[in-house]
Order: sequence, then structure tokens, then C-alpha cells
Amino acid sequence: MSFLAESLSRIKPSATMAVTQLARDLTAQGRDIIGLGAGEPDFDTPDNIKRAAIAAIERGETKYTPVDGIPELKQAICAKFKRENGLDYTPAQISVAPGGKPIIYNAMMATLNPGDEVIIPTPYWVSYPDIVLLGGGKPVFVDTSIDTGFRMTAEALEAAITPRTKWLIFNSPSNPSGAAYSAADLKRLTDVLLRHPDVWILSDDMYEHLLYDGMQFATPAQVEPKLYDRTLTMNGVSKAYAMTGWRIGYAGGPEILIKAMAKIMTQSTSNPSSVSQWAAVEALNGTQDFIPERAKVFEERRDLVVSMLNQADGISCPKPEGAFYVYPSCAGCIGKMTTDRLRIESDEDFVKALLAQEGVAVVQGSAFGLAPHFRISYATSTEALTEACTRIQRFCASLS
Repeated sequence: MSFLAESLSRIKPSATMAVTQLARDLTAQGRDIIGLGAGEPDFDTPDNIKRAAIAAIERGETKYTPVDGIPELKQAICAKFKRENGLDYTPAQISVAPGGKPIIYNAMMATLNPGDEVIIPTPYWVSYPDIVLLGGGKPVFVDTSIDTGFRMTAEALEAAITPRTKWLIFNSPSNPSGAAYSAADLKRLTDVLLRHPDVWILSDDMYEHLLYDGMQFATPAQVEPKLYDRTLTMNGVSKAYAMTGWRIGYAGGPEILIKAMAKIMTQSTSNPSSVSQWAAVEALNGTQDFIPERAKVFEERRDLVVSMLNQADGISCPKPEGAFYVYPSCAGCIGKMTTDRLRIESDEDFVKALLAQEGVAVVQGSAFGLAPHFRISYATSTEALTEACTRIQRFCASLS
């Protein structure tokens, strides 16, 4: 009899974390590696946020807090939702967790029964289906493509809904594709959801502030207020405020769900770091001036990477509307041979050969449910991106 839980056999380790760790390990061994796997801004946490954390430590704010967030942070989150999204929440409708991933985990654990279905558009963030599987649910994938801009159509959503559907997990701008939905795009999807009153929506808005070319952000409960009572609107401070290591995610939703998620936290993580919570209060309440400035830098990096990748033999890279990822197709490289006489049969073969030959670490598209693609995070320096894309061009030119 196996000592380990059967549920472990249903899931895989995070592919993005695996690539990031591999890049670290190879660098430690002396290899010249450019790691483009991590979804982590290279900017530092702003000074006002750091000072707020230091002040919290000096005030002695180092004890246990309420399990799902201090009142001051919940108030700041309510103000953020009202200010930026036009959504009215009370503190009792707010959950704060040690990162965005625990928000999703807590929501799924609190609501899924065996056999419940969760619709997930592809390509998806690697953790969505595994969290659903851990909760005993069944992921139902809706494929998108370059032709649809990696956006799910209303027709495809309608076709995926069954009597067992409990959730739609929705992410815009998207990790890994960078695809973003306009308010008009969202309205077509929310019109479908209005016809299915038992389907709940988890809207992952983590990349809200990283939109380009003048595109305006929208979120489902804002576009269709009739869905407010069955939508969990999730966000965090990791991407916009360069606070990945601080581990603060949050969500607004119906009080019955928020209470259930808090119940899960009482027997799992308990409260997020007290100091991180006070830093997040300052992040949300303090100056926001640096956000558009940093987004402009990301937009410039996006344009550089898209241009250089589209000059690589066998690569086709659409221009995403948001986040800090590109999701190019490597279909033109499948079937070719490397200089070591290894045939590339899949996107996983492609990224392994790229790492071995040129020292560029990216993540295979199959990890995100849509192949043959690969994901590049351009949340790193322009110099590193230029060198990485030059190496990718050289690698593709070497294939025969």
C-alpha cells in the first residue's frame, strides 16, 4: 500500500517553477543561462511600500492577525475595487490569502464536490487544472488559438457548459498568452453565463494593470452586474507592485463563499504574513504613479521580443494585449533536426534543445494545455531579452 495520498497522482509539479529552478541550478553550475520562465517583474518593490513594512515591524505588527486579513487591508481592498473596477464590496466580502494561488485553492476546496466540472480556457495558467483536480473536480478545457487571439468565444463557452458545470476560471490579461478581453468581448461571454444561473465565475485579474496599446481593463462582474452574486473577483499585489515574494493575494465575492474560504484557511495556512499585509495596505492606498511608467517599459519590451521572434525561422509570435508574456508558435520547427542530430517532435523537445544548445530557458506550451507553443516572460532587462532573442534566432537558423 502506498504511503502517499492518491490525490498526488492526479497532479504535476508546476512547470514554470521547474524551469525557473532548472535555470538557477544550471547558472550555479557555471552555465551562461538566460531564464525567461519566471512570471516575476524585475523591478524592485517601491520604497514607500518597503517603508510601510519597516514601520509595521517597528510598531510590533508581528503577531497573528485575523485569519483572512486585517481590517485595514480589507478596507483598502474595498476602496481599490470601488475606485478601479466600480465594484462595491464590504470587508465581510473580502478574502486575503498568502498569494493568489491560495485564493483559488481555497475557493475550489470550499465548493467542489467529486465530479463537479470547472471550465478552463486554454492556454491556461499551469496551476488551474491541478487545483481543480486536488479539489476532486474535473477540468473541462476550451481550446483557443492564434486565430481567435487566444480568446474564448461565446459559442465555445456555451458548448462546454453541462449540468455538472460549477465554475468558469477566467484570466484576462492571460498568463501565458497575454491575451486580453475588452468589455465588448466580455459581454458576449457574460450573456452566455446569464443563461446558466448555476455556473460561478472566478475572474483572475492579477495582470489588470499591464495592458497596452490603450486597451482598457474590464472584469466580468463590472461588465454584467447581474453576475455579481456568483463571481469571485481575484487580484493581488505581486505583479503591479513587484511584490511577488511578499505573498499577498485577495478577492471579493459573496459573503457565503468568503466565509467558507476563511474556514479552509483556519485549518491550512492561517493568516498571511502580518508585515506583508501592512505593506499591501500602503501599496493599495499609496501612490500609483509608477504603475503606468512600468507598464510602458513592459510594452516596449513586448514590442522588442515580438519583433525579434518573428524574425526567427519557424517561429510565429502574435502581439499580446497585456501581461508580460508572449506565446509564440514553434510549429515551423517541428520535424527539424538540431546540430546534435536530435529530431524536434514537440514543443517540449524544442525548449529542451534550446536550453541545451543556447542556454535560454523558456516553458513549453504543452504545460499550459496548448501546443506547439512556448512561453517567454519578458519581465526582465532589455539587454537580457535582446541577447535571448538573438540566441533563439541562432538556434532556429541552425535547425535543418
